[in-house]
Amino acid sequence: MADEPATERAPAAPSEERGDVLRLEHIAKSYGPTTALRDVNLHLGKGEVLGLVGDNGSGKSTLMKTICGFQKQDAGRMFLRGEPYEPKNVDNARSLGVDTVYQDLALIDELTVYQNLYLRREHVVRGLGLVTNRSMKKGARAALDEIGINIPSLDSPVARLSGGQRQAIAVARAVHSEADILLLDEPLAAMGAKEGALILELIQRLKDETDVSLIMVAHNYVQVLEICDRVNLLQDGAITFDKPTADTSLEELNEIVVEEYRRARAEVEAAAAAPLAERRG
Repeated sequence: MADEPATERAPAAPSEERGDVLRLEHIAKSYGPTTALRDVNLHLGKGEVLGLVGDNGSGKSTLMKTICGFQKQDAGRMFLRGEPYEPKNVDNARSLGVDTVYQDLALIDELTVYQNLYLRREHVVRGLGLVTNRSMKKGARAALDEIGINIPSLDSPVARLSGGQRQAIAVARAVHSEADILLLDEPLAAMGAKEGALILELIQRLKDETDVSLIMVAHNYVQVLEICDRVNLLQDGAITFDKPTADTSLEELNEIVVEEYRRARAEVEAAAAAPLAERRG
């Protein structure tokens, strides 16, 4: 078996020294007997795009749901701009500047394009509580045009749209939420090459023109190396690799994952061989 690639677990520097806007220390989360997150230590700098990669079931979506306030961790601490961060729910996290594009998009099929884009952020007439559809349609059209996604009718229910169009609505909603930390859970998963390129271009513009910080969960290492400033690899509920993308490569990331499969296969084979050896004995 080839030597195991070295992983990096450098101790995190104090948040204030690095200019981090988000820091996680020893985050753990279990669902009954299943451990999703074991010991996650993560930091995100101001204006940084962090790529989070890992195999299915490694805990990526669980981590995103913890950061955005959808669920609470069992152990560990989070810090936002140097202060303790304990979001009560998703709306509370959003009010603190943390917004999310979920893997399941969190869209309502029966609602229209513009209604979904302003879901739980509706424009209302002050004092009357009446929804102002005209202003929401205008804002929705501007948001989608900025991304470059063509959706002819804002009155169409999102159930009639393609996967890529639905993803674009979710991304546009998060980008225009005035958050300064965006969590993108597989933002390109349902998109074709052209639509995906538009979203990557949007992320690049955010990097170049704003101080928004992003964590992007992805499976495509090429996209991560292209658009992200740094990459974290999540394995078995912990961050086992943390490097600037300029200092790593597709080959290095692939070799680490291949080695993980080799270890898992060896463990399965050893477990299967044990009963056979006992019977023969």
